[in-house]
Amino acid sequence: MANNNEKMSREEAGRKGGEATAKNHDKEFFQEIGQKGGEATSENHDKEFYQEIGKKGGEARADQRDSDD
Repeated sequence: MANNNEKMSREEAGRKGGEATAKNHDKEFFQEIGQKGGEATSENHDKEFYQEIGKKGGEARADQRDSDD
């Protein structure tokens, strides 16, 4: 989906990049980078941070389920 200048939108570029990355790497690659990211994040945040984002995610998901009904 290109705009008038025949340039790709950020959304389209991100989707294409994600698809290319997925084709070039296996499940273990993504598990490894996810683990590294989790470890790095855990060094920068405390228990309360994770409780708060978990709460927000749970509330957002509950709202999403409610709107599906």
